[in-house]
Amino acid sequence: MKLTNGFDISSSALTAQRFRMDVISSNIANADTTRGKLVDGKWVPYQRKVVTMEAKEPSPFSALLSQSMRDKTGEGVRVTRVFEDEAPFKQVYNPTHPDADERGYVEMPNVDLLKEMVDLMAASRSYEANVTALNASKAMISKALEIGK
Repeated sequence: MKLTNGFDISSSALTAQRFRMDVISSNIANADTTRGKLVDGKWVPYQRKVVTMEAKEPSPFSALLSQSMRDKTGEGVRVTRVFEDEAPFKQVYNPTHPDADERGYVEMPNVDLLKEMVDLMAASRSYEANVTALNASKAMISKALEIGK
């Protein structure tokens, strides 16, 4: 096991959680965007985006080396994909809106601000936990270096 393994794991998680927070922020910013993209000549509302993550797979060489050294340390986390939520759009009655249909309803994005705020808090807490883990690793390495003095 290398000395900076904890740094690598925490930094990959920090990067992934920061990306997740950016996507959530985009969802919140576009919660009222009725013209998200043009599809077949018709504007459709913004669709909520969701981030998925998974554990990083070690490279074949490092996996073999870790196995031979009986190293059970993980490799960290990575973002696997960002996909659009397929939940239906919200129908809001507003006949004066420029995007209202003939019945007076406007299709609004499928972004639920409450759900986004909960996701943002979870991502923020995870980010903070990884900063704490990174600082603890740094403190342990610093104390280990002081042993020789």
